[in-house]
Amino acid sequence: MMTESMIRRAKDQAAELIEKAYQKAAEEGVLPAGAQLRAAVEIPKDTSHGDYASSYALAAAKALGQPPRVIAQAILDRLELAGSYFDRAEIAGPGFLNFTLGHKWSHDVLATIEEQGENYGKCDVGAGKRFMVEFVSANPTGPMHMGNARGGVLGDSLANVLAWAGYDTWKEFYVNDAGNQIHKFAVSIDARYRQLILGEDQVEFPEDGYHGEDIAELAMDFLRREGESWIREDEQVRLDALARYGLAVNIPKMKEDLKKYGIEYDKWFLESTLHETGAVEAAVAELTAKGYTYERDGALWLNTTQLLKEKYLREGKTQEQVDALDLKDDVLRRANGFYTYFAADIAYHRNKLQERGFDKAINIWGADHHGHVHRLQAALDGLGLDGSNRLVIVLMQLVNLLQDGKPVRMSKRSGKAIALHDLLDEVSVDAARFFFNNSSPTRPVDFDLDLAVRQDSENPVYYVQYAHARICSLIRKLKEDGAVIPAAGDVDASIFVTAEEKALVKALAQLPEEVRMVAADLDPSHINRYLTSLAGDFHRFYNACRIKGEEKAVLEARLKMVDSVRQVLAVSMGLLGVKAPEKM
Repeated sequence: MMTESMIRRAKDQAAELIEKAYQKAAEEGVLPAGAQLRAAVEIPKDTSHGDYASSYALAAAKALGQPPRVIAQAILDRLELAGSYFDRAEIAGPGFLNFTLGHKWSHDVLATIEEQGENYGKCDVGAGKRFMVEFVSANPTGPMHMGNARGGVLGDSLANVLAWAGYDTWKEFYVNDAGNQIHKFAVSIDARYRQLILGEDQVEFPEDGYHGEDIAELAMDFLRREGESWIREDEQVRLDALARYGLAVNIPKMKEDLKKYGIEYDKWFLESTLHETGAVEAAVAELTAKGYTYERDGALWLNTTQLLKEKYLREGKTQEQVDALDLKDDVLRRANGFYTYFAADIAYHRNKLQERGFDKAINIWGADHHGHVHRLQAALDGLGLDGSNRLVIVLMQLVNLLQDGKPVRMSKRSGKAIALHDLLDEVSVDAARFFFNNSSPTRPVDFDLDLAVRQDSENPVYYVQYAHARICSLIRKLKEDGAVIPAAGDVDASIFVTAEEKALVKALAQLPEEVRMVAADLDPSHINRYLTSLAGDFHRFYNACRIKGEEKAVLEARLKMVDSVRQVLAVSMGLLGVKAPEKM
C-alpha cells in the first residue's frame, strides 16, 4: 500500500493539532468540554495568509457557546507546532485558523519522492476493484479518424491513471464485425469490385455506401488476389467473402495504427463471438424471463419505457416528471430473426459485468451516443446488474482540426476523413496524445496542426518536455563540475525560502492528489494541466534561483529539488504515454 500524500498528511496533522489543543483548553477549563467535532481543514484559494485553513472555531461556536474568535484564540495559544509540518499559525477573519507550512514538510516531500521513485503518486483508492476501460471501438469499415484518435488517448490515459490509483484495470477494444455496418461495408466493396469488372456505368454505387478511397483499394486488391470468378457466385456468398476479406485487412491496420499511437489492448473483443456463442440469445432470453420483452409485428421488443421509468424513479424523479418523458421501446430481434445491435450491446455488457465480473465498465463514447446511455444502463438494470452504477459512459465531444487558422473539414462518408495514420505523419505521437487529452472529455478540442509542430513555449507538450530536457542538461553539466545529487536526508530544507522554491515544493506534492482526481472524475486531462503547471513552476524557479556557483548547501538543496522535478515530470508524462526526453 502506498503512503498517504504529503498534502493529506499535512491536512490530517493540522486537524490533529487543533483537536489536541481543544482538549488541552477543555482540561484547563478555558473552553467547555465535550465537543465532538472533527476539525475541517482545507487549502484556501488565497494562500497569502497560510497554506491550510480550518473553520473549526466557527463550527464549534454553537456547541461551545463561545464566539469563534475566542475559541480560535484558546486553540492558538495551545497549539504545539514543534516537530510538526507547520512553522506558524494565526487567526484570520471571523475565527479561521490559518497554518503555514515549514521546512520539515518541504524536506519530507523530497524524501517521499526519493523513496517512491518511479512509483511516486500511486495510491490505493481502487484496491480490490476491477475496472474495464473500453475505448475507440471504431467500426472496422475504414481508417480511424480524429474522434477515434481522441477517444484512444482519453481511454488509454484514463486506464493508466486508474491503475496508478490502485485499480485492477483492463483495456478493451470492441470490434463491430457483425450487423448492418458490416453488411453496408461488404455491399460497398462489392459495388466497387463489380464496377472494376463490368464498368462504372454498369453498376450503381449505393448512395448510403462507404465512398472512401480505402473501399476502392480493398476491391482492387480483392480482384488482384481472387480474380473475376466471384462475380458469378451467389450474391450473399460473395458479400460474406468480401466482408471477411475487408475485415482481415482493416483490423490488423487498426492494431498497427493504434500501436504506433502508443496503445495496446488487453483484448480485442469480436462482436461476432457473442452471436456464435449464443450470448446474445441468452441475454435476450433472460430479459424475457424477467418480463421485460414483448412481441409485436413479428419482432421482439424490449420494454425500454418501463425499464427507464423504473430507473428514473429510483434516481429521484417524480412520477409526474417520468410520465412527461418521451420514452420509446427498442427492437431486440427483428421479424427476420436477426438480433439488433442494441441486443448485442446488452449481451456484451452482460459479459463484462456478469460473466467476467468487472466491478465497473467504463466506456469512452462520442457525444452523439448520448441517447444510448440510459437505455443500455436500464437494460442492464433489468438483468439485475445495476447498470445505472456499474456502467459509466464518458461522453467525448468533437475534435475541430485547424490549419492556418481555418477548420479542416472531415467526412468519413465522403471519403475525406483525416485518418489517424495521416495525422501521425504530420505531428509526433507525443503531440497528438498531449493535445487530444489537453481538455476535459466534455469539452470540444481545437487541434491546431501548426501549433502541434512548433518548438516553442506556445506548444504545451514542447513546454513540458523542454522542462524535463532542461533539467537533464543542467544535471549533466553540474555533474561534470563535480556536483552530486544528495540524498533527501542530507538536504537542508530551510534553504527553500523564496516564493518560487515554496511554490515548486507544493507543486511536487500535488501529483498524488491529481491521480485521485482523475479516478474520481474519470478525466485524465487533470494530468495535462498538472504537467503544464509544474513545468511553469520549474521555469520560474530556474529563472529566479541560481544553482551553479552557489555555496555547496544551497547548490545541493536546489539540485535535489530540480532532480525531484525531473522525476515527477517523467512519471506524469508516462501516465499520458508521452516521452520524457533528456535532450531537445
